Amino acid sequence: MGGVPSTPRWGSAAEMRPAETAEYLIGALVGEKSYPLASDYWQKLLESPLHLRWPSHRVLQASQLFAQNNCKTRHLAKILVHLAWCLQECVSASGVPSAALVRALNALYISSVFLKYFIENAKSDHFEELHLSLDENEAKPTSFSKGGGPGRFQVKIVYGILLAENYQTIEQLVMHSVLSFLGKVDVSTNTYLLHHELLNFMLIAMSTQLLSGPSPGPDDSHPFIDAMMVQESSLVSLVVSKLLLNYIRRPNFPIDSSSYSIFSEVNQTGVLQRVGSAAANFVLLPFNLFVGSSGEATRSPLAENSLNVLLILIHYRKCIETDYVKDRGDHSSEPLPKEDACFSENPYCKALENAQDIEFDRLDVEGNVQNGPLVRLPFASLFDTLGLYLADERSILLLYSMVQGNSAFLEYVLVRTDLDTLLMPMLETLYNASRRTSNQIYMVLIILLILSQDSSFNASIHKLMLPNVPWYQERLLHQTSLGSLMVIILIRTVKYNLSKLRDVYLHTNCLATLANMAPHVHRLSAYASQRLVSLFDMLARKYNKLAEMSNNKMHMPNGESREEDNLPEDTTAELHIYTDFLRIVLEILNAILTYTLPRNPEVVYAIMHRQEVFQPFRNHPRFNELLENIFTVLDFFNSRMDAQKMDGEWSVEKVLQVIVINCRSWRGEGMKMFTQLRFTYEQESHPEEFFIPYVWQLVLSCSSFSFNPNSINLFPVDLPLEKQDSFVGEDGQKLQSGGLNGLEQQVDVLV
Repeated sequence: MGGVPSTPRWGSAAEMRPAETAEYLIGALVGEKSYPLASDYWQKLLESPLHLRWPSHRVLQASQLFAQNNCKTRHLAKILVHLAWCLQECVSASGVPSAALVRALNALYISSVFLKYFIENAKSDHFEELHLSLDENEAKPTSFSKGGGPGRFQVKIVYGILLAENYQTIEQLVMHSVLSFLGKVDVSTNTYLLHHELLNFMLIAMSTQLLSGPSPGPDDSHPFIDAMMVQESSLVSLVVSKLLLNYIRRPNFPIDSSSYSIFSEVNQTGVLQRVGSAAANFVLLPFNLFVGSSGEATRSPLAENSLNVLLILIHYRKCIETDYVKDRGDHSSEPLPKEDACFSENPYCKALENAQDIEFDRLDVEGNVQNGPLVRLPFASLFDTLGLYLADERSILLLYSMVQGNSAFLEYVLVRTDLDTLLMPMLETLYNASRRTSNQIYMVLIILLILSQDSSFNASIHKLMLPNVPWYQERLLHQTSLGSLMVIILIRTVKYNLSKLRDVYLHTNCLATLANMAPHVHRLSAYASQRLVSLFDMLARKYNKLAEMSNNKMHMPNGESREEDNLPEDTTAELHIYTDFLRIVLEILNAILTYTLPRNPEVVYAIMHRQEVFQPFRNHPRFNELLENIFTVLDFFNSRMDAQKMDGEWSVEKVLQVIVINCRSWRGEGMKMFTQLRFTYEQESHPEEFFIPYVWQLVLSCSSFSFNPNSINLFPVDLPLEKQDSFVGEDGQKLQSGGLNGLEQQVDVLV
């Protein structure tokens, strides 16, 4: 009928051409007749070379017919069960048999295409239309064996209950088999394609999240990802380790395609591969995407997909039912208050947080034996790989996840002497902020803030000298310390934000990092010192403008207003914000002058050169105490300058020479000691509202995975994904991480 495969007529497969066999088998799959799980049909379907190529409209019609009949045939559940058994056979065999590989790939392609159609077009909140169970009328053989040798099927079924390893649901059986293959079977020439397609299948299975809102609730249903969350910890550790190793090793697609039966017989993609590209859009990437024209592999889709899957897994949160939810009744339409939400533990996140360096034994630093399975990684290789791929926003998110959640990896990063490996690509990202998403900028700033919490980091970055910075265009930077460059870029980011984004949170993150760095500044460059003083000048001018606007508004007669004034509704609040910003900058200058003045003559010169910008605030009640130290320094060095007898005018070199000489005699007399500002990053109480939409946004924008935009509820899709500055939740708040609530200021009392 039309473009839909017609009802097949059984006949000898030997008498049929391959296309007719494929047409027959697919037609039977989507048709009305239900084939028992133990039927010979499934073996024929999975072992036949399916090389028929269909246009997209026929794929769509086949998917619609399959969905119409699946409630009776339960063929989706059955093909998933057979997929699980094929994968189990691949895992249990000493070497993956080629016949088992073909069956697994065919089962994988078929289930991926139709499962994606079901999810994209789901009508129910709990995906009942998937019918992931076997019908009660299903035949009940206790066991059967089909064929011989390594390719035989072995099945045990009683009333639709799978007896193998006591799995409660088909989803758990399937995902256990998928995870077992990924975790236990090494990536090789023979298994590369199956590894890659299993990761694609996982993306499809987890895409139910795209249909939910940004705030997880107890009524959300994600059958496959929830099945992954209940797997044993040893398997979880294997999977997390393998995904990270794939990312690190970046295995290329095997050049010798003859090792795959799907490529060896013909040089064209077959029916299921074609189905994949038309309906699932990415089930099998064309061969020429893996291999460049030179015949060498040009990319590692396996590494990229491994990272996609890992990020989704570690940031997933399952909202569980609490006593509050039970008390309010099952039919309440009110959203669950955030403070009452309770989430189950994510084993993948826990495994990542507990990962250890492979160079160390199982004893921790205190000599205590680690309990349970442990993810062991080559931290050195992970560090180097991250440094190479931080231009990819997903790699930045992985680095954030590691330094924020894994204390062992954070400690490893902090003791590396080549911190420029990570910092240079991140600073370049901030330099090109206009071409980056705001979320990417936030991730980088939070990583820098986390690193700046360590005093050894702040000291070491000023000892690492950079011969040049080729991507910095404003001026040539030769023999600049990494610390000076970091100061320059952070200040540049503040100035860009002030003129373009006007985001208070971004200001706070930048200034917090600078404040943490200040007591450890060592030989700050002339340019960085000038930028620091100009930052105060810029914020001071903004503050004065707001103060003038506020005063004019206060003295304006009631009911009188001028449209050209264009006064903000809350000028007073903005004035308070910039007051705090100015105080932080003054605190930064105070910390440098108090603790490291002899090692920073360029800072002294920059303050002396622009000392007029501080004068208007000398008697200001909010700033005068912080300015006392600055004017103490100015008085000291100005007096030394006045005492010098100079023939002719002062040059920059002569002024700096006097400053350097007198820095040696500086004793800090008359300086007031203030409590030292220290900022730490703390993840917000409900990070899932940011990270779950953010991860899926990255997956959709950075990979070949696609999804019907009309079905997405997780984040707004009316704007191009790469141009969205933030995600807006149901309460209208920006779902951005690392804002004011993500920072906690800690004041350490100086002894």
